[in-house]
Amino acid sequence: MPDQEDTTPWALMGGTANVLALAEAFYDAMDATEPALAALHELDGDGRVSRRSRDRFGLFLVGWLGGPQDYMALHGHPRLRMRHAQVPVDAAMRDAWVRCMTRALDAREVSGPVREHLDARFSDVAEFLRNRG
Repeated sequence: MPDQEDTTPWALMGGTANVLALAEAFYDAMDATEPALAALHELDGDGRVSRRSRDRFGLFLVGWLGGPQDYMALHGHPRLRMRHAQVPVDAAMRDAWVRCMTRALDAREVSGPVREHLDARFSDVAEFLRNRG
């Protein structure tokens, strides 16, 4: 019987490098298709979501999907709702975020049961963070 760790989304996606690539694809999709959403983030000199934001989200995603908890070691508990309280997350922003993640999952060719799980979880989290109508 495989270790429980082998069945985490992180493991099923192939580990840290693939999860970090998903985070990159997510922000690339945001930069390319959702300028209003991108504008809510720290941007670099080229008007793209900053390296700092990308790296921080990548670390978060690795831990959230069951990989090493480096985000927690560096930044503490994510406290997603608290950290997003000052960000106006309405239904349009929620949907834009989900569209970016869907594009990223497509770009990284995530499929099968792990894709079904991630589609549902990302939608749940996006709705959880909605703080406006």
